[in-house]
Amino acid sequence: MTVAIEPLTLRFRRPLRTAFGELRERTVLEVAIDGGRGEAAPLEPYDGVSLRSVREALEAYVPVLERVGELGGAQVLDACRSIADLPQALAAVDLALWDRAGRREGKPVAALLTDDPAPAVAVNATIAAEDRAGAAAAAGEAARAGFGCVKVKVGVGDDAGRVAAVRAAAGPAVDVRLDANGAWTVEEAIAAIGVLAPAGLELVEEPVHGIHDLRQVRRAVPVRIAMDETAGEPGALMSAAADAVCLKLSRCGGIAGLLAAAALVRASGAEPYVASTFDGPLGIAAALHAAAALAPLPACGLATLALFDDVEPGALAVVDGAIGVPAGPGLLW
Repeated sequence: MTVAIEPLTLRFRRPLRTAFGELRERTVLEVAIDGGRGEAAPLEPYDGVSLRSVREALEAYVPVLERVGELGGAQVLDACRSIADLPQALAAVDLALWDRAGRREGKPVAALLTDDPAPAVAVNATIAAEDRAGAAAAAGEAARAGFGCVKVKVGVGDDAGRVAAVRAAAGPAVDVRLDANGAWTVEEAIAAIGVLAPAGLELVEEPVHGIHDLRQVRRAVPVRIAMDETAGEPGALMSAAADAVCLKLSRCGGIAGLLAAAALVRASGAEPYVASTFDGPLGIAAALHAAAALAPLPACGLATLALFDDVEPGALAVVDGAIGVPAGPGLLW
């Protein structure tokens, strides 16, 4: 049985500035296993996991993956995990197994996950760390395109001016959420959110890193707090340290892991939502299937393919602030 691992490099239309650095291109690994396709999407500046380490793990999995016809999906994943317990690599295997199952059953993956998946998933527009004029232009464009939520990257300077410009351009009907990628200390976060809150914020994502620090910020500000990077810490999903938790396929080890993580988040009283780490088309499609199974959710961070210069969203294009869940067999045909 043939197993293929191929890189896919995606180039941003323009450099994307974030609190963890500037991104100019993005490389993911596409994995093909017995007719199923998956994607590994580590992002080292964000999650500390190198593409090389993920490729090495996937190559080490090959003897197991070549036996996929003999083993059940859970057995395959357990065997791979015993070789290298790396969620970003395991996610690619998990996605490929779901894709293979959907193709064999003639059903979209969402229909394998639940009896009544949502037909579409509401998504937010992402506004990079641009100057006031650029942020306002992006927000106005998002509002005209029908987005009901925009996410603004903050923690990079002139946040008050940029957020005010976004609110003015987006109008009162659009939710504005902020993402600091843990750029602030507790004291800085409390002060910054106090200044930014009058703009009317849906939530602030990862203002600080760490369960303890998130709790401190949450207690001190009048805005909902979400965790993102901190969700990878032991015990974070059940910690009730935030009002919402951003879940990502790569960090959860795939669709099955993301659904399990969402159940823990909901059991803690917090609200899950799904986002990408600037994934490729397969990763976005898989996240849409997972989000459709978990619906209803807040707007999800999956409208990122349009940020790339060499990707045509096609069936994954945003229409009126939502992306339709692929309806053909598997993940994305």
